[in-house]
Amino acid sequence: MTATAAAIRQPESPQYLRLAIVTAMTLGLLYAAFNLYLIAQPLFGALLLALAVGFAIVFGANRFYNSRFIFPGVATVMLFVAFPVLYTIYLGFTNYSSFNLLTHERATEILLARGSVDAATEQPFAVAPDGDGYRIWLPESGLLSEVVYLTDDLEEAMLAPAAEPEGLLAARDAIKLRAGLQTLSLTTPEGVVIQNSGLRTFASLTPEFRRIDANTLERTADGSRLTADWSTGFFVTEAGEKVPPGWRVNIGWQNFERVFQSKGIRAPMVEIFIWTVVFAGLSVLFTFAIGLTLAVILQWPHLRFKPLYRILLILPYAVPSFISILVFRGLFNQNFGEINLILEALFGVRPEWFTNGNLARTMILIVNTWLGYPYMMLLAMGFLQAVPEDHKKAAALEGASALRVFFTITLPQILPPFLPLLIASFAFNFNNMVLVLLLTRGLPDITGTVLPAGETDILASFTYRIAFGFSSSEFGLAGAITLLIFLVVAIISYANFVAMRRAADRRSAR
Repeated sequence: MTATAAAIRQPESPQYLRLAIVTAMTLGLLYAAFNLYLIAQPLFGALLLALAVGFAIVFGANRFYNSRFIFPGVATVMLFVAFPVLYTIYLGFTNYSSFNLLTHERATEILLARGSVDAATEQPFAVAPDGDGYRIWLPESGLLSEVVYLTDDLEEAMLAPAAEPEGLLAARDAIKLRAGLQTLSLTTPEGVVIQNSGLRTFASLTPEFRRIDANTLERTADGSRLTADWSTGFFVTEAGEKVPPGWRVNIGWQNFERVFQSKGIRAPMVEIFIWTVVFAGLSVLFTFAIGLTLAVILQWPHLRFKPLYRILLILPYAVPSFISILVFRGLFNQNFGEINLILEALFGVRPEWFTNGNLARTMILIVNTWLGYPYMMLLAMGFLQAVPEDHKKAAALEGASALRVFFTITLPQILPPFLPLLIASFAFNFNNMVLVLLLTRGLPDITGTVLPAGETDILASFTYRIAFGFSSSEFGLAGAITLLIFLVVAIISYANFVAMRRAADRRSAR
């Protein structure tokens, strides 16, 4: 009985240890979720809360033992793939931009905090430590405040005539207390309320607005009113003028209507879409053709120094792409680049690579081909090894030329395994934003647009410039365009897969 009981009790220690670890990690996630909620990030807090609950259930209950192996992967996909995609799509239905970053409450607080300084009451101040707190000294009027603590909470104190206190802080030390000074209101013996109006002064502040209700503010100067417009996310004047800052609101399909109805957006977007498809297609074609050609040459049995050639041809793949792109940016420099210097010396021409749209697109294709052909060459070298030599020898014995053997025997056999990789390469180049931003930044610009759009922009870089490179940073519009890009890529990918499946069915039918 003792041995049996001991055998039964042996697994209990690891069980308790597992439960202790699960409890500790769950509590840590719950604590992080609570803190995110406190700093006004409820969405991210809810995500961590869901992660904590899922973690506790999957790793805490034995009945979900099998799920423990896939939970980390599923959680990672949900947090770092699904959530960003869904959140970006959600932004497409809002007015989120650099003018509409805040909540309604925060935008109201900022407007209420605006005020004008009464220059007649402005005077310098100094800060004197007093125990755990401080006193504010106004030398011009000889007034000293009650003890204040200069925390982030609102404080009020009375001023009274007094002699200059000892141990006044230096100006640079007083500036460090600025956050607390800005929350402090001082009342003079005459009943005038003064507040911190600068780094070194206090003065009477006249608020620009006062609150009537949650959706109405009144301008103190003339009594005119601002009304919250929830369709645009701004307070508007009686004349209909928007007063920033605004707040984020749902606007439905308005961003999509702008894309399809505004000629200044629709026209360049169509042009950019066509160029994106052409760029991705030609990039795949050129890299595949050059990579396959070099792989065939390296398969030639009589070629000497093949290991050296392989190393040299793979070097563009070994160097980080952003370094190669920046090097090519210097090589193609219109005034001092080596490429133009050579072309001018040989042919007397100096192409305008960065200012001429067609030349800029040609340059991008050249650089992308240089960066992509080693990958295709490595794949082709592996696939060529799988082609039976007997087939090629039989075709050669019947008088077929080497070129005909390649197109009738070799290429049809390596193309099927290549197709998924070519589709993946097309999808990658369809969103190859890094190349465009580092090499041309989308320039030269397309004229007559209401948004930043360049002749070398692809859809991804176009969207990026709308979200982060424009003066108003229209994240909502960028989210709407991102959804459209997602749908286009999904349709193209589905069409490619259907074509591949039909091709496979035809081959199997033979």
